[in-house]
Amino acid sequence: MKFLILMQVDPTVLDNLTEEQQQAIGDGHARFMAQTKESGEFVFTQALGDPSQTTTVRGRTTGRPEVTEGPFAETKEFLGGYYLVDVESADRAVELAQQIPDAAIDGLALEVRPVMFSDGEPI
Repeated sequence: MKFLILMQVDPTVLDNLTEEQQQAIGDGHARFMAQTKESGEFVFTQALGDPSQTTTVRGRTTGRPEVTEGPFAETKEFLGGYYLVDVESADRAVELAQQIPDAAIDGLALEVRPVMFSDGEPI
């Protein structure tokens, strides 16, 4: 079963981290990727750009989509990136999410969701 582990980022939390804490997060992500690759559970990961680089396409009753600059939601938290993992169960996906260094930082969050559809690759 594939699960997406979504990394929710609060920039104020990241801005308040020391250089050592930021380095520990980077090292922790590298370690997490190495361990999940070795176990065969890693599929891929992507980091996303800052919300200021977002363009939102929104459906309208006129039938013509509206295109605006900026993120969909006006919140301080945003999706910073994700891991796609292939694991035996939802419990294992949650267990892996708990190993991501963000899980140890107050104010950051990880969301685990099952993948329901995939084009070109088996689920």
